[in-house]
Amino acid sequence: MTRELGLDKKTTKKVLDESAKMLPSFSMDKTPPKNATPMYQMISTLLEKPDLYQEVKEKSIQKAQEFIPDCKIAIQESLNPFLTATKIAVAGNVIDLASEFVFDLGQELKKVLKTDFAIDDTKDLFEKLQNSVTIVYLADNAGENVFDRLYIETLKNLFKNIEVYYFVRSTPIINDITYNELKNDPINKLATLVDSGVQTPGIIIEDLNIEARALFDKADCIISKGMGNFECLSENLEYPIYYLLKVKCNVVANELKKEVGDIICKSAQKT
Repeated sequence: MTRELGLDKKTTKKVLDESAKMLPSFSMDKTPPKNATPMYQMISTLLEKPDLYQEVKEKSIQKAQEFIPDCKIAIQESLNPFLTATKIAVAGNVIDLASEFVFDLGQELKKVLKTDFAIDDTKDLFEKLQNSVTIVYLADNAGENVFDRLYIETLKNLFKNIEVYYFVRSTPIINDITYNELKNDPINKLATLVDSGVQTPGIIIEDLNIEARALFDKADCIISKGMGNFECLSENLEYPIYYLLKVKCNVVANELKKEVGDIICKSAQKT
């Protein structure tokens, strides 16, 4: 993290020292995103920088845009546009500064299109979307949102009756995409942008604001992107959640009984 932020040795030591002081307060009863949030907020205050990864996020979004023309062609030429678009959406999830996974986005897209889902509930997701109207889509990282936009566009072409609500973070946390960053984004022509009220790097249902919670509770289908959202929501089996993610750490790999690097489309209501 300190390397990504370009900190000098003195500042790096200060960040690490202050972070170490917080470790004893971490609770095993909390998810990793919940534990990590106060630490990121402390670092932000220490560095006097409200959005620690602003420049990195901007570059990630610009880089992701470069791949969209080829991704559109892949979907158009596919015998199964839904499956291909779903894989591309998951490929975007490789953009993650908080993971152990080092990525090359171009190589990742090529690889994912040739890779089977290690957990494959895509047929269930397709059937669910056929019978759904209200779709809540939980965003994750900056840059990944570009592929989300393409995925939502594909879904709206395939499922004419759906209304999509795109949930984003309320304030900057790591490299997650926020409401303010997307207010003028083309995604607003495809979906309703929703400030979730959540400040952690993962959706915590109890932290949703009133508007977001009402939408979440009544959704016919919830598409959840990324490991942070999975870690925060994986015990909520009563909701119609479908997790789309790339496994990027051993903690999530162990929970899913899969390998780091696997791609996942998993229904929360299937064991």
